[in-house]
Amino acid sequence: MNIVLDVQGLSKGFTMHHLDSRLAAFSDISFDLRAGEFLLLKGQNGAGKSTLLRTLYRTYLAQDGKVLFHSDHGVIDLVRAADVDVTHLRRTEIGFVTQFLVARPRVSAEALVAEPLRMAGWSAERALEEARHWLRAFGVKESLWRAYPTTFSGGEQQKVNLARALILPQKLLLLDEPTASLDAGARAALVARLRELKDGGTAMIGVFHHPDDVEHLIDRVIDLTPDAPQMEDREDVVV
Repeated sequence: MNIVLDVQGLSKGFTMHHLDSRLAAFSDISFDLRAGEFLLLKGQNGAGKSTLLRTLYRTYLAQDGKVLFHSDHGVIDLVRAADVDVTHLRRTEIGFVTQFLVARPRVSAEALVAEPLRMAGWSAERALEEARHWLRAFGVKESLWRAYPTTFSGGEQQKVNLARALILPQKLLLLDEPTASLDAGARAALVARLRELKDGGTAMIGVFHHPDDVEHLIDRVIDLTPDAPQMEDREDVVV
């Protein structure tokens, strides 16, 4: 399998200005990730799992290290890449799924979910048809498809969020507790979709509120708990 991500000596911390001190999130993290691999992040609360995902996505800037992403246009270090290049990769090759939906006012659920396909060149009719398929798959009631997600409950918003984030396969997918707020049916639909993406070659790194849901997808684990062995192979995984 081809390498998708090569992380070398990655470190991140935060400056606590009001305390005049530094807070280390994680230090000297190294691993590689290949097409079709699923890497689980685990660790106690505050160990830096979500921070690591956000640093890989370049929401946070790393203090040290490299994040070498093997894009369709060549290898690019996400730590040092220009903002315009990172923005382009987010639109075309790198996906990020959180438990929160940032919905724009007066945009329907079906239009919001169809948008990534429209941006990728799909026709309006075809994109809308596919969007409705995934809204149905994640259990969003048909009566809500034309409604505004800003009026939905947290659980329904999360279903719309997943449909939008997972409708278009990406080379790299980062998942930050996507099962939080989901009912059992939506969690099953999510796992089924992740299975499809993994089989199609998408590389994934995830933090999961219910790790047992994805136990059969996991290839390796990074444990960010202090003093724990950093990398565990699949046969050693205990989630």
